[in-house]
Amino acid sequence: MATPTTLPAAFVAGNVLTAAQLNDMRGAFRVLQVVSAEYAVQTASAVSTFADTGLTLAITPSSTTSKVLVQITQSYGRDDGNSNNAVGLKLFRGATDLGIFATRAGFTNTAIYQSGTVAYNYLDSPATTSATTYKTQFNNPLTASNAVYTQYVQAKSTITLMEISA
Repeated sequence: MATPTTLPAAFVAGNVLTAAQLNDMRGAFRVLQVVSAEYAVQTASAVSTFADTGLTLAITPSSTTSKVLVQITQSYGRDDGNSNNAVGLKLFRGATDLGIFATRAGFTNTAIYQSGTVAYNYLDSPATTSATTYKTQFNNPLTASNAVYTQYVQAKSTITLMEISA
């Protein structure tokens, strides 16, 4: 939540804003920096243990109060060898597990080829001014008898990190 400002509830023609009010208007919720990366190397897994997808990116926040908006488009796929395959996806900040954002992507209960993308946004509060790395991991959460993939057939996955002033 943003810090309350000293801005008036309404503006009246002819009023002059103070320096503090002008600073309040320009200080909160600005995009301070944007970094982006894409990754297109196919990665396979046939186990339920999470493994890196290869999609990773670092940002160095300028303030400990800054937020980081993480935007991910993760491509995935599965072969036709097993009807009980799916892709699980999760997000990490460094070694901190920020949670699963897809539990059964690509699950159809049929033995068909399938590919797609999962889009995900996450607003993080890393509370640091050190370089901070975000990455995705994936697994096959079901029978894990056949491989599932990220960047299936070299389809691009992307990650964008935006530092937002708070």
